Amino acid sequence: MTIAPEAPTTPLIPSFLELEITRRCQLTCASHCYAKAGPTQGHGVLNGKDWKRVISEAAALGVRKIQLIGGEPTLHPDFAELVEHALTEGLGVHVYSNLYRVRAEHWELFTRPGITLATSYYADTDEGHDQVTGRTGSHAATRTNIVEAHRLGIRVRVGIVDVLDGQRVEEARAELRDLGITQVHIDRVRGIGNAAKDAGLPSTSELCGRCATGIAAILSDGTVTPCVLDRFLPAGQIKDTPLERVFSSPRWQQVAASIPAGRNDPCGPDCGPNDDSSGGGGTCSPADDSVSPSEK
Repeated sequence: MTIAPEAPTTPLIPSFLELEITRRCQLTCASHCYAKAGPTQGHGVLNGKDWKRVISEAAALGVRKIQLIGGEPTLHPDFAELVEHALTEGLGVHVYSNLYRVRAEHWELFTRPGITLATSYYADTDEGHDQVTGRTGSHAATRTNIVEAHRLGIRVRVGIVDVLDGQRVEEARAELRDLGITQVHIDRVRGIGNAAKDAGLPSTSELCGRCATGIAAILSDGTVTPCVLDRFLPAGQIKDTPLERVFSSPRWQQVAASIPAGRNDPCGPDCGPNDDSSGGGGTCSPADDSVSPSEK
């Protein structure tokens, strides 16, 4: 007989909230993008007013930091306003951008206190990086903007997802360190989104095991999930529902309890491939992984 996991009796209010404000992106990472983002995708059902409400409600609940992610979050027409609103609410803001194109006004925004920046990088060569992103010239553009961010004194974290055979991920990490970027984490591709392909339904074995423990995500369609990788575990909808009601609902408790426990160490401050809470090594590998991607 199968016994369902017992749901917690107290609301699980996250301290870190990921906001997937768009699925539009200049890149087409067909091999691994969990959001299935791309140039033809939209911004979702939530407008700027909706996102501002969510940010205000999150701050009132005790959330301390948000991550704006996508797709490419800077493509959202209200991106700068959402950052400003979050800062006004006293929240830290983490921006996960592909750094393919950066507007002049966004560089100024990224230098503001309370904002951190992260990006993805795939190889130390044009051919290797561009093969993953599906966009010729993306390696040169992203590398140039990483260098510029470092020059401006902006804290940059970089996630390298090991996607293809012979991708040169270790060479990419070495190159980044030579550029002065020390907060680099290598992660293996997860079988979610574009990476699921013919593998069938996504599995919780692809998760780190600490989702919903200090972290939650809201997708571009308003769905609340334990993190952006848990998009196959919907736990609520905030389009017409207060965030507090979602986190206190039986559904949220049940979804949180359904995720197999991972390691005992606490989830890092920025869940995702950019997580550097273990001194740059990252802490969000799948719970069933016994070796790091660089060792495989």
